[in-house]
Amino acid sequence: MTILQLAANRWWTGSADSIVTLCRGLRERGHRVMLAMIRGDRFEAKAREAGIEPLTAVALDAKRSPVGIVRDVLALGRLIGDEGVELVHAHHSHDHWLAGMARPRAALVRTFHNARGVRAGWPSAWLYRRTAASLAVSASIEARCLRAGLPRERLWHVPGVTDVARFGGPRDGRAIREEFKVGGTPLVGCVARLAPRRGHETLIAGFQELLRHLPEARLLLVGKGESRSALEADVANLGLADRVLFAGYRDRDLPGVLAALDCFVLMAAGSDESCRAVLEAMAAGCPVVARRVGALPETIVQGETGLLLDDDRPQTIARALEGVLRDPARARAMGAAGQRRAQAEFTPARYVDAVERIYRTVLDRV
Repeated sequence: MTILQLAANRWWTGSADSIVTLCRGLRERGHRVMLAMIRGDRFEAKAREAGIEPLTAVALDAKRSPVGIVRDVLALGRLIGDEGVELVHAHHSHDHWLAGMARPRAALVRTFHNARGVRAGWPSAWLYRRTAASLAVSASIEARCLRAGLPRERLWHVPGVTDVARFGGPRDGRAIREEFKVGGTPLVGCVARLAPRRGHETLIAGFQELLRHLPEARLLLVGKGESRSALEADVANLGLADRVLFAGYRDRDLPGVLAALDCFVLMAAGSDESCRAVLEAMAAGCPVVARRVGALPETIVQGETGLLLDDDRPQTIARALEGVLRDPARARAMGAAGQRRAQAEFTPARYVDAVERIYRTVLDRV
């Protein structure tokens, strides 16, 4: 197959990671795969590291002028024709619309990485009629697609993916524990962009409640973002500056960061509701405490690989964290069960298999 992947995104998000994994896996199976994205940031750099040279024919920037967007539509149509593209796979609303308006002869596929991307009524109904297959990364997104009128026979639930080989090696978090001078104290960690609506404020409140019962615990917040200064100020005002630690953005040593944790926690889903950070934590053998958001109700096996929370009250968060941290044997068992589940359900091979089967079904129907 000749496949064109479209991603109107420049950031290294969960959706970007899965797109690179998909491109690489399809190429390894002998398919010709091209990738267009918004260039100039970490997504492009990561694609190049994976041996994928991004296309320059289309810009995909939703903030372009109307004339620029028309140029993108025309350029996309030419690209599809000139390269003999059989299937176009869009990953965001803007590139989905561009592909739909380009009137390609190629089959059009869309992955919905978050529920916000699913729109009911006109004009989205027009676009969805032109879409041969839609993929949902969670059961809740799948249900939303059905409510929006997407036909059942053209809709698939495809769970997320993580690099289980990278995160599944021997657990060694000594370097991280030494860096942050936490020794052998209980360490809770969260990997998420420091941005509004990512749940850091409620997590900090829950951790403060935990300290009443487990004063030696520490919280490690991993990530960058526009909310960091405000969160640091809140932590200082609460007198927690020596208990809540900011690790910044971590990439190369992320497996070591996860290995250093006694428990991973996530309070909100980001732009990709497969919640890649939780999949990585599970692959690393870390027990997970998380809100019941995005794909997590079908990702985490309650009481076996982690704990799902139905609310974000401080007492609820603290009680769950304490239950994990005070029972190391249980925590190790949950971490091991989570790792086994990641190795069985969220591998690149399984993910590429699922998408490739959908592609073949779509092309067989044409």
